[in-house]
Amino acid sequence: MKVDLFDFELPEDSIALRPAEPRDAARLLVVQPGQRFDDRHVRDLPDLFAPGDVLVFNDTKVIPAQLAGIRQRGENVAEIDATLHMRISADRWKAFVRPAKRLIVGDRISFGHDSNVCFLGKLEATVAEKGEAGEVTLAFDLSGAFLDEALQAVGHVPLPPYIASKRPEDERDRSDYQTIYAREEGAVAAPTAGLHFTPALFDALDRRGVKRVFVTLHVGAGTFLPVKADDTVEHKMHAESGTVPAEVADVVNAAQARGNRIVVVGTTSLRLLETAASEDGKLSAWSGSTDIFITPGYRFRVVDALMTNFHLPRSTLFMLVSAFSGLETMRAAYAHAIEEGYRFYSYGDASLLFPLKEGR
Repeated sequence: MKVDLFDFELPEDSIALRPAEPRDAARLLVVQPGQRFDDRHVRDLPDLFAPGDVLVFNDTKVIPAQLAGIRQRGENVAEIDATLHMRISADRWKAFVRPAKRLIVGDRISFGHDSNVCFLGKLEATVAEKGEAGEVTLAFDLSGAFLDEALQAVGHVPLPPYIASKRPEDERDRSDYQTIYAREEGAVAAPTAGLHFTPALFDALDRRGVKRVFVTLHVGAGTFLPVKADDTVEHKMHAESGTVPAEVADVVNAAQARGNRIVVVGTTSLRLLETAASEDGKLSAWSGSTDIFITPGYRFRVVDALMTNFHLPRSTLFMLVSAFSGLETMRAAYAHAIEEGYRFYSYGDASLLFPLKEGR
């Protein structure tokens, strides 16, 4: 499909620079194809689900994956910005760097010169490989927990470009850009639909009898990359690693068998479940990497509803929601959201989407 089909105009003042307070006070647009849009709030979620429905959350935890460094080659010095996006071993990360043209394999980079925290000086790495589109593999001098500790000391919260270009990262972002249930470290971008949940909302969902389970997909910086191709078939997704525990698969399969809905919180949870599900919609324990790219025409196997934020024009995520609820429905929903003053992107409001056709 032509990427231009997924374009739309978005006013600059629609982009949220801070989350709603409290988190569950964010607005929620309920979208059921063929029905009128329903303007609600996230705190209304218990009223929208039935006892026995299952909410699937992504419990990945954002790490300070934005690094500022210095590459020195003889007397030549260059400033390098790196965004880690996928860990491949105890001491190696794939990263997007700028400017990539100033790096060659074997270059040494010293990170942490911009930090007020003294962690034995700096964090050092070697450029082990160079890939395409500014991607490199960094081999750090530290490994495992020691590397994790160093990243906490010298790294920055990897705010999305559309926020970072408007204000600097601050201490609030360390908590704001993290779900309350984040547990498994490894993401360099938050599963932002989950940012809306609070302990009070979890309590209300519990009283309603809504079940919740947790999967893990470590969100990579590739989620921020623009689609530069003219046609969706020419776009390549970056892989992200994830896990679906056996007990989660059992809960989901049991809910399907009794006729309850499987509601995923975030496109990351959806992509993971759809990767792990069999053709007949049954889920099994799964672990690995996924580069699934969902566009209109995709047949969803396991997901009955999707809670997600409002996404960028021409993005793979807007393509995904268009596949789920229909392109025309989503274009109309986004036009409604803009007109009604909904806040967009990572710190913005949310939508609850139902599929274009009932059933799978």
